[in-house]
Amino acid sequence: QVQLVESGGGLVQPGGSLNLSCAASISIFWINDMGWYRQPPGKERELVAGISSGGNTRYADSVKGRFTISRDSPKNTVYLQMNTLKTEDTAVYYCNAHFSLDDYWGHGTQVTVSS
Repeated sequence: QVQLVESGGGLVQPGGSLNLSCAASISIFWINDMGWYRQPPGKERELVAGISSGGNTRYADSVKGRFTISRDSPKNTVYLQMNTLKTEDTAVYYCNAHFSLDDYWGHGTQVTVSS
């Protein structure tokens, strides 16, 4: 079992920045892959960014060049630095961990980009 707790969401103006955090209940050294997903209002959940245990990263085309995913193993935490935010980035953001053939999810954190 892996518990994930997200934090860092909030209300920000277009062009602003936020840094999301995802704290895991176990050492992320053992987690094969972690990622951030988001679910905009009325839409399906989609991958935003992912990072493997080896540090390889991947991003949705819509966030490339604006978002950066990183992991801090000693703190068992994965981050999502979001810059140049747009109104279409508004969504609930979820942390995901793929561990031992199972997927685990956090409860989500709301990000609202609005003027």
